[in-house]
Amino acid sequence: MSKTAATPPLAADPSRWKALVFIALAQLMVVLDATIVNIALPSAQTDLGISDGNRQWVITAYALAFGGLLLFGGRIADKWGRKNAFVVGLTGFALASALGGAANGEAMMLGARALQGAFGALLAPAALSLLAVMFTDAKERAKAFGIYGAIAGGGGAVGLILGGFLTEYLNWRWTFFVNIPFAIVAAVGAWLVIREPAGGRNRAPLDIPGVILSTLGLVALVYGFTRAESAGWSDGTTVGMFIASAVLLAAFVYTESKVKSPLLPLRVLLERNRGGVYLSLGLAVIAMFGLFLFLTYYLQIVKGFSPVQTGFAFLPMIVGMITGSTQIGARLMTRVAPRLLMGPGFLLAATGMLLLTQLEVGSSYPALILPAQLLLGLGMGTAFMPAMSLATHGVNPADAGVASAMVNTSQQVGGAIGTALLNTIAASATTAYLTDHAAEASAGGAAAKLVQAQAMVEGYSSAIWWAVGILAASSAIALTLINTGRPGAGGPVASGSGSGSAADAELKVPVIAH
Repeated sequence: MSKTAATPPLAADPSRWKALVFIALAQLMVVLDATIVNIALPSAQTDLGISDGNRQWVITAYALAFGGLLLFGGRIADKWGRKNAFVVGLTGFALASALGGAANGEAMMLGARALQGAFGALLAPAALSLLAVMFTDAKERAKAFGIYGAIAGGGGAVGLILGGFLTEYLNWRWTFFVNIPFAIVAAVGAWLVIREPAGGRNRAPLDIPGVILSTLGLVALVYGFTRAESAGWSDGTTVGMFIASAVLLAAFVYTESKVKSPLLPLRVLLERNRGGVYLSLGLAVIAMFGLFLFLTYYLQIVKGFSPVQTGFAFLPMIVGMITGSTQIGARLMTRVAPRLLMGPGFLLAATGMLLLTQLEVGSSYPALILPAQLLLGLGMGTAFMPAMSLATHGVNPADAGVASAMVNTSQQVGGAIGTALLNTIAASATTAYLTDHAAEASAGGAAAKLVQAQAMVEGYSSAIWWAVGILAASSAIALTLINTGRPGAGGPVASGSGSGSAADAELKVPVIAH
């Protein structure tokens, strides 16, 4: 039965909105976990006797497993079916969280974090690709991705609030145990209500060389940036990791261009709109991760906020993101081209970041930090929402999982780069300030403490200037590379996998114009 791509989707799944609730809940759990453990880390380190040198591995073990296995997880979701991968990912994540909460030593904690990352790498692309194949009507897709984009963007800040509450009023172990009810509800709900469209699986043999090369290449890349933060950019192991990553990823690209059933079909990357999304989103996340880091330190160390107060101090950003994603992005997505939301959205976020370059030791939270966060949240929410939708739009259903994994990969790598790069810039500026004010710093007393605080703020301000530039570059890339029209505008489908394929017709992808 032949249908044109412009035909409205037939017999839409009546349970799709119920399914969205459970998909969003699972996504919130994964995003929360990226920041919730950060606040609990000092308490966990003391209880478990983890050394200062190994402390970073509580974060790094998760990042390496998650970042390294995302493409593999995306393809497994395509092969097993997204619903199956989603439920298995949730179950594994819950068990790993229980293991982390019950940890009695360093090895058990690090093993639990690596397992969380591995199951997260299966869960995250399955969640996004389920949305991609279940919501194909342009207006419904806009609403669904508006909700998903708000969670993807604001969940990290929610994690700071929840982590502060759990650590301060209960125990650090609850930052792990809290995942279990999330996972159980999402898994049971998904199993009961998700009806995955037929014909969307990729039953091709698994590309084992591609799995090995991509996993090792991404692990080396993420670890290189993570190590650069602590050991420096000129450290031998850091440089070696970057070289190894470049060689492995180049070999991966070559392999994918030759094998019959590639892990990551290059058509997914080379379609200019998806490529523009991956690149602009990855850069924007660099700026975002840097801001979370610096504002958390500024509020707690310079301003003396408690963990709970610090978490609540991020509320304006969450409100901005939810508003930008659900009220601006979702409402305008079917009326204007995606680049006219993403480009201005990233620029608005850059404006908010620009305000934060004026940070001083005595800066007022209501007068400076609050409006800056609102602008940043509004801009990011407006940009994230069409980016999440466009990253999987028009893709062959059999590639939906791996296309979704690329969104998560660009965010994960962007986060690793952002933390390492901006932290290094901040540290260099702080050192330079202390060198210039050595006499005051060595005087002792209140004057020395003030110089130390001023040096820290000088470092944050210098790094935030770089974040402004990075967001401006994200905006330029979105406006330049992304050239698709608004959904339903008429014209060829940007499938990147052969316009008008049987699979595309089955998915009933709304038409978008080049």
